Amino acid sequence: MLPKFLNPSEHPLLAASVSAKGTAKPREIAERGGEAKLGTLPEWKLADLYEGTDSPKLKADLQTSERAADSMQDRYAGKLAKLLDGGKGGAALAEAVREFEALNDIMGRIVSYASLLYAADTSDPKRQKFFGDIQEKITAISSKLLFFPLELNRLDDAELETAMSKSELGHYRPWLEDLRKEKPYQLDDKLEQLFHEKAVTARGAWDRLFNETMTALRFETDGEKLSLEPTLNRLLDPDEAKRRGASEALAKVFKENVRLFTLITNTLAKDKEIGDRWRGFVGVADSRHLANRVEKEVVDALVAAVRDAYPRISHRYYAMKAKWLGKKTLPHWDRNAPLPEEPQQVISWADAQKTVLAAYGNFSPRMADIAGQFFAKGWIDAPVREGKSPGAFSHPTVPSAHPYILLNYQGKPRDVMTLAHELGHGVHQILANVQGPLMAPTPLTLAETASVFGEMLTFRALLKQAPSPRERKALLAAKVEDMINTVVRQIAFYNFERKVHTERRDGELTSDRLGEIWLEVQRESLGPAIGLKPGYETFWCYIPHFIHAPFYVYAYAFGDCLVNSLYAVYEKADEGFAERYLAMLAAGGTKHHKELLAPFGLDASDPNFWSMGLKVIEGLIDELEAIDQKSAKR
Repeated sequence: MLPKFLNPSEHPLLAASVSAKGTAKPREIAERGGEAKLGTLPEWKLADLYEGTDSPKLKADLQTSERAADSMQDRYAGKLAKLLDGGKGGAALAEAVREFEALNDIMGRIVSYASLLYAADTSDPKRQKFFGDIQEKITAISSKLLFFPLELNRLDDAELETAMSKSELGHYRPWLEDLRKEKPYQLDDKLEQLFHEKAVTARGAWDRLFNETMTALRFETDGEKLSLEPTLNRLLDPDEAKRRGASEALAKVFKENVRLFTLITNTLAKDKEIGDRWRGFVGVADSRHLANRVEKEVVDALVAAVRDAYPRISHRYYAMKAKWLGKKTLPHWDRNAPLPEEPQQVISWADAQKTVLAAYGNFSPRMADIAGQFFAKGWIDAPVREGKSPGAFSHPTVPSAHPYILLNYQGKPRDVMTLAHELGHGVHQILANVQGPLMAPTPLTLAETASVFGEMLTFRALLKQAPSPRERKALLAAKVEDMINTVVRQIAFYNFERKVHTERRDGELTSDRLGEIWLEVQRESLGPAIGLKPGYETFWCYIPHFIHAPFYVYAYAFGDCLVNSLYAVYEKADEGFAERYLAMLAAGGTKHHKELLAPFGLDASDPNFWSMGLKVIEGLIDELEAIDQKSAKR
């Protein structure tokens, strides 16, 4: 099975998107009535990667990559076993791995630049062409390196172990041991090359079609034609008429395009089934579990615990919220409606930055210093723009550079939490860069730990500062909703994917059937207090993770529950907790989750682990009920 770092179609852009041209200057963004309430929103500077698409350095790196790949193929293909012979003790093989690692850093830089530039404006034909051309070139170059991990996995276990124990090859032990977990699912070299080269015209092409289609869609609401991100943002508006209008606009456009999204979904599910069948994966999500380096039993325990908690968490909370809003049930467009207590002011970019960095600094000055670099050095792209991909992400790029963060910042409290989330990723990625290109990447389950922990730090800081019980209630409710969206919703998404991929093995699914499955899992997870109105059956269409990274979604629930348990330890811990936490992040992909959590006395394979994390959410809902009861007595 091919490592991700060799496959441009699986580069960690995932589904989110990337933003603006690196040479653009910051600009004032007006919000509501033309007033510039957000302040100056930053746009990133991609010149740290390359000065432009015609950069001499970019051209030179492409040429260097091709020459180096040719050289490695000539010198090492079919010869790796011999590098362990003749008393060399692994030193020669270690040198070969170092060459492979350095070449991956160069190619990763090139793909990162093209990906970021493209996601900044997926509607720009020049960027589309540049992105497509780079994908093809890097795929062609990396296909020459396919032999390297495949041949490493054919080395004798005992000889490799001896070489690692007696030479600098031991430095790469975590990567080599990780690589060998792929061995049972590895095909012969020619088949691997075919799968690799066809990725550009197979999964990669369908991913790109989804991105460009979704970016081009416009939703007419309140007399305005909006792109996806601002339309989704209307679902948070205090005015119910605007929320309903946005929901109906989404449903109308999704329905008009549902045939295309159905075709994309069916095609990619079949593509995955073919790959799984050839490689020998039995379960529809088994390949994701392997990529995440997490046992199926651990994920199954997480899913079972969350589904068991639906009535105690989401069902109970939404019943409370319906009462707060004076309704028996909430239509789906009111699910994330702000409470009357929630402050409606627009939060400026400067205030958002100050809030998050202060929360980080109270936990660890070093963590705040690292996060501060993203603001000071132009590593964030924040404005909403035409053509810009929706959502948010932190793209790690490569260890020789630095991460970039994309946001669509609109001044909502949730946008501040999103900033805290993505900065958590960014800090994690910078700390892990010390492990180098092969060992810095972290499994998705653990990658979400730092981001959710960053959110939790920010939330707890805001909660301490709440000036009144009303504002405390609003903050608690917002946090509970975020946790439901991160845990309950993502497990529902995971169950949706499982049902879709399982049924797809018996034939194509119609748009109607996809809608039925969507409504089934949503009703189960959200409970009777949420009314799923006509049109909602199409809302599966816009979830990008279903397209770009099948079964990615459970990583969010994994990370949230893990952080809840981790934060509980932090509140009772001694002064060394922050150092242990940063050391865990700096480990990158060199340790299994069991080893990483051991210093905190936590074990994700313990059946009670997930219940402990879920009880934190239940505790916040208990506090909301207590506030209600106290106010009712007055």
